[in-house]
Amino acid sequence: MRTAMARSRLELAGKTALAAGLAWAVAPLMPAPAAHYPYYAPLGALVTMYPTVADSARKGLQSLLGLGLGIGVAFAVASFSGANAAAVAAVVGLGVLVGGMPRMGAASDWVPMAGLFVLVIGGQRADAFSLGYVLQMAVGIAIGFAVNWLILPPLHFKAIGSAFARQRRALARQLEDMAEAMEESWPPDHSDWAERDEQLARTASEVRQAVHRAEVSARANPRRRRHPRDLGEDLKDLRAIERLTFQVQDITDVLSSAIWEERAGTAVPPELTGELSVALRASAAVMRAWGEDDVEAPLDEAEQALDVLTRGFADVISRGVSVNATASVAMSLRRAVQIVRRRSSARA
Repeated sequence: MRTAMARSRLELAGKTALAAGLAWAVAPLMPAPAAHYPYYAPLGALVTMYPTVADSARKGLQSLLGLGLGIGVAFAVASFSGANAAAVAAVVGLGVLVGGMPRMGAASDWVPMAGLFVLVIGGQRADAFSLGYVLQMAVGIAIGFAVNWLILPPLHFKAIGSAFARQRRALARQLEDMAEAMEESWPPDHSDWAERDEQLARTASEVRQAVHRAEVSARANPRRRRHPRDLGEDLKDLRAIERLTFQVQDITDVLSSAIWEERAGTAVPPELTGELSVALRASAAVMRAWGEDDVEAPLDEAEQALDVLTRGFADVISRGVSVNATASVAMSLRRAVQIVRRRSSARA
């Protein structure tokens, strides 16, 4: 219910209702034969109402293209046969084939449907029906686009910040859980962090979707000038967050292997677990601070923690103990810290 009653959804529902009502009021004013088919005007308004102005324009034009192609298919079949079972099958089959052409978009659904309507409903008056059908749909599509363009055309900018924040928190939580695992007796009591790979990938995908949706909503939107936003910087932040996600996923794989795969050759020396835990927590603090607070202090602390960790490698190596897994984690953490530092400096 919260999703259905969200403000953006209520606005879309209100604008769609208004567009359909206006289309119904205008439809009888169209010249004959279009005036005999007024119900197609609200349908045209309905099919063109999308959350963004650019989608409304594209889907509306694609719907008209599908109508034209479907009418052509219906006339081609009707020239050989009347409205019988074979003709209906032929129109639908050909319509599905034509609709399967590349880059058809919404037109693919309208080709067989329009062809079927013209063949079955148009009958002996297919010419007049087709003209009225196209005109009324075009009027509805034009009204729907005008309403969407003039009345609060949506800009989906706020969703970007919340999507980035969710992913940063998810990455920070993952690092914190791994830091806690380093402090426990092995194997650790909790292992849920080792199974979050798909969850991290999903939240990263949500960030990409939010940036793409915002980019589409800004196209041909008259409100864009009053609400400026550098979407180019958002795209750079998106690439950064995806690289960070990759680094954290890599750390997760290495540590889970070190803990539960005895013969993998990726053990973490007990002498380094304390320093590794500190470095993981410091890196998690960087994720939480980025975009929220001053990130310079957490960045410095994370780099210092990583320096302490890497200085401890020499003593362990001198005793013939492998530090491959720990070095891999340290390198991933350092890369992650540098990614945030570069992006925060660019934003500043």
